[in-house]
Amino acid sequence: MPMMDSRALNRALLARQMLLGRVQLPVLDVIEKLTGLQAQAPNAPYFALWSRVENFRQEQLSSLIRSRKAVRIALMRATLHLTSSADALALRPWLQPVMERSLNGAFGKELQGVDRSRLAASGRRLVEEKPMTLSELGEHLQQEWLAQRPEALSAAVRNLVPLVQTPPRGIWGESGQAVHTTMELWLGQSMGTEPDAKQWIRRYLAAFGPATVKDMQVWSGLSGLGKVLEQLTSELVTFQTEQGAVLFDLPDAPRPESDTPAAPRFLGEFDNILLAHADRSRILEERYRKRVFTSNGIVRPTILIDGYVAGTWKLHRERGKTVVVADMFGKIAQAELAALQEEGERLLHFVGAETEASEMVVNPQ
Repeated sequence: MPMMDSRALNRALLARQMLLGRVQLPVLDVIEKLTGLQAQAPNAPYFALWSRVENFRQEQLSSLIRSRKAVRIALMRATLHLTSSADALALRPWLQPVMERSLNGAFGKELQGVDRSRLAASGRRLVEEKPMTLSELGEHLQQEWLAQRPEALSAAVRNLVPLVQTPPRGIWGESGQAVHTTMELWLGQSMGTEPDAKQWIRRYLAAFGPATVKDMQVWSGLSGLGKVLEQLTSELVTFQTEQGAVLFDLPDAPRPESDTPAAPRFLGEFDNILLAHADRSRILEERYRKRVFTSNGIVRPTILIDGYVAGTWKLHRERGKTVVVADMFGKIAQAELAALQEEGERLLHFVGAETEASEMVVNPQ
């Protein structure tokens, strides 16, 4: 099999993630091409789209959420994502085993003896009567299940029933608690009944390939995907890593040359590109992992230089001034620094800082 080194995998990933150059596509199309965006932080999907879509404006995503064409829902790895409504309806049934395993890992012992079907039905009825926060839902459910903690009861409903977060949660510039109702009620449609695993493997490879079976399983949270790959072997091509691992890919997917230029990019919290592979070396060196992934589960906003994570960044707003602070992991070349400064100015414009005093500060290691 042909070998692909780290830089070749890096450029393939950047091309599919629309990070080699911003694209001019409808925002909903971009969301679907990426098979959803991580959304643990309310504004994370906005930064993800800004870094990928030419002239992206916040209202383009906000309007999709308000019009119910996009939703915030727990999907891959039982974590919160923003996807198109069509994808959410099809993805959630495929990922239901992930949701149940997550529930068992967190509250399995505590929920022993509880009739989960009855609990799910009660939770569904409550959030369809009135959208609720998980805290409110747990308190209502505890009136019937007195022996269980509200946190365990609401978590069970979240993982057994497809719940979406309703606006204003996830709307740029607005605040609001995470209030939930069922996806079926919110969208007025039923979920699919026969998940097409092969479709989602193809979609994953289109967005994140080439990839190993383990990569696919880490991204989705599912196990046993090797059996699905066996059914797709005839329509895929294979490569190998420098360590000899087998990579699968779509024949016509982009695989740019390793020396393809990659401009600096600011990525938001929990960006997909950092969470879709078992081996992250194609985008993040292991020595920097703890500077990006915190002990309490946060994935910090990152900076790409020459396609690789080379620092983290944050926004400071105080006394009418907005500052982008870039904390680099090492020194960068003068040309890259100048390009990073230009991208930082675009970021300040995106967050609305052009109407007030603003600056960018780059801190070397």
